[in-house]
Amino acid sequence: MDPRNQPIEGKQDLLGYFRDAETPREEWRVGTEHEKIGVYVDTGDRVPYEGPYGIGALLEKLAHEAGWEPIREEGKTIALVHDGASVTLEPGGQIELSGAPLRTSRETCIEFNTHVDLVKSLSDEFGIAWLGLGIDPFHEVADIPIMPKARYDIMRAYLPTRGGLALDMMHATATVQANFDYLDEADMIAKMRVALVATPIISALFANSSLSGGKENGFASKRLMIWRDTDPDRCGLLPFVFDPDFGYARYMEWALDIPMFFLVRNERYHAGGGMTFRQFMDSGWQGMRPTIGDWDLHLTTLFPDVRLKRIIEVRGADTVPRDLICALPAVWKGFLYDEAAREAVWQLLGETSFPELDAAHLDVARRGLRAGFGGRKVLDLAREVVSISAEGLRRIAGSGRRDQDERVFLDPLFEQIEKGRSPGEEIVERWRGEWGRNRQRLIEATRY
Repeated sequence: MDPRNQPIEGKQDLLGYFRDAETPREEWRVGTEHEKIGVYVDTGDRVPYEGPYGIGALLEKLAHEAGWEPIREEGKTIALVHDGASVTLEPGGQIELSGAPLRTSRETCIEFNTHVDLVKSLSDEFGIAWLGLGIDPFHEVADIPIMPKARYDIMRAYLPTRGGLALDMMHATATVQANFDYLDEADMIAKMRVALVATPIISALFANSSLSGGKENGFASKRLMIWRDTDPDRCGLLPFVFDPDFGYARYMEWALDIPMFFLVRNERYHAGGGMTFRQFMDSGWQGMRPTIGDWDLHLTTLFPDVRLKRIIEVRGADTVPRDLICALPAVWKGFLYDEAAREAVWQLLGETSFPELDAAHLDVARRGLRAGFGGRKVLDLAREVVSISAEGLRRIAGSGRRDQDERVFLDPLFEQIEKGRSPGEEIVERWRGEWGRNRQRLIEATRY
């Protein structure tokens, strides 16, 4: 039987989902996910699904020329899969590469650049440019085409009842994320806590969504601000992670009480109608009983800044230019996969109160690297965190794992720190100055 079809008999099955994912240190890998926003080069318009030069046709061309297997819904290609990686379609036509779990940042960077080069070569024939920005710089939500996926129809109906900027999140934003393994429950706890306190620092380094709706929006990362007004049930910094009793069970209890978006049976999506997973376990729904696959799907619809599934996912970075993309998995790896570095980051940031952490998160959305963090400067903390990560990567390379030294991937972050401002602040300066608030100049300067 497919493990996803295993019936859930009780909470021990849910806890087993996390325990079964525990991974020996020598098998730790890093996966990277990268979203990008496509526009037509000549007009700056977002790309619809339909038409000979639409997203659907581009996905079909990718499948044909790159040998990826298409995944279809009601006859329309909505995703591609190949060798542990996937290309998926986001609600507003953003394309996401979910990379394979790979050992080194070098492999991840090669995978990313190979994918972008391929997509670019095919997209050039369609007149499409993919932007290294964390938000659509030109369009309001009403002007962005929607993609033909049933799950997104359900989310479009539900999320605006929970947050005023939920549709902006779905259609206008783009992010880069990284996924990490955990050894056991204690290791998961330590990684979740340090990742959460470090999130505002990393977010500041990658803050890159300062233009939207065709104008300056007043934020270094408008994307971060959008997530703060998407759905308080399933988003945020998770204060309970810092409680003494945090572990698999506490995360499970939190997830159980969040309304489900949908259930899938026989490839059909059924709206959850406000039912929590706990209610589904207790009473079933229309004759359906929960399975491990339902639990896995539900966990993917929770969007905290650091998310626990069968991996730990760090979610705080805007999409950025190529060199910074490769820095994202490297900087997190340096202090999540090296215990001494992780402890050093915790010593630096771990005494921060949750109100201070939340205030720093908001200030980073507004001011990026110029923000404050519990009475300290984010810029100074960023310099220390990246330096600690570099030492962690040095130790990992010399630990007998035969990994190459990956510190070179942090060079773009040190350069950003020396500039003293986030990428989004540089975008605003160039928008006002050399680009003359011209769409075509912005597209050419920020496209992959």
